[in-house]
Amino acid sequence: MTDQDYPDPRYLISAQELSDRLGSVTLLDLRPAEDFALGLIEGSRHLDLYGVSLNDSSEAPLNAFLAIFRTLFGARGVTPDTPVVVYDHESGERAARAVWLLAVLGHPDVRILDGGTQAWTESGRALVRLTQAPAPADPAKAPPTPPPFKANLNPDLLATRFDVHRAIGDADTVIVDVRRESEYRGTEKRARRAGTIPGAVHVFWRDHLDETGAFRRPDEIRQLYAANGVTPDKTVIPVCQGGYRSANTFLALKSLGYPRVRNYVSSWGEWGNRDDSSIVIPASGK
Repeated sequence: MTDQDYPDPRYLISAQELSDRLGSVTLLDLRPAEDFALGLIEGSRHLDLYGVSLNDSSEAPLNAFLAIFRTLFGARGVTPDTPVVVYDHESGERAARAVWLLAVLGHPDVRILDGGTQAWTESGRALVRLTQAPAPADPAKAPPTPPPFKANLNPDLLATRFDVHRAIGDADTVIVDVRRESEYRGTEKRARRAGTIPGAVHVFWRDHLDETGAFRRPDEIRQLYAANGVTPDKTVIPVCQGGYRSANTFLALKSLGYPRVRNYVSSWGEWGNRDDSSIVIPASGK
């Protein structure tokens, strides 16, 4: 899929466009370290954010959580002045979460490589092997650690548990549970409590990806979500277990031009472990 196929392609970039822009973007590889070591897009910097999660979206923990990511992104040389492209082995949940986090932190131009390294190599482009740079002879001459990434926070792209509580029963908001159906229906338990948020519709996050792991055609994605009542006139809050899979849904909808999409940062890792959360067990069948 090319960027021009999307009404608002700001969060997606094709292998062709990335190839044309190599050297003018900051490249972040979000795959596990062992995959990065075996082959990367030339010029990439490795950053594995998997496991850095939040289980309390109240103000103080949330601010501390975002501060961690400012430091991690800054340490990889991310600045607001240079476009950032993030990739995974596909249009995956790891890369999607990093793109969403940078958007929340206010980066003006951050994108996911649609189809990831699979799309890169299938287009005839090569991955290169990691080479180890020599350590400075004098530790005092080692380059300084870059400062934390700083931009203007964009909280409208993020939802907390308080936003989700207010969204229940709100006709202008739709909560989308993007987890596996077994998680949604409570037969697979990954928190102290199982089930879903009252009123949430279920659209599995991988349903908007094709068999190669790239985003489907825009008309197919639009039809998928509209058929489940997820339309651009509503505020949309995607939910998963820890904000990874739901970040992928965030990118799919934002790239279609949906104006109000707010990824639930803590998702079921918070909601399903609290006693004050409203939870239902959906009936079988959609």
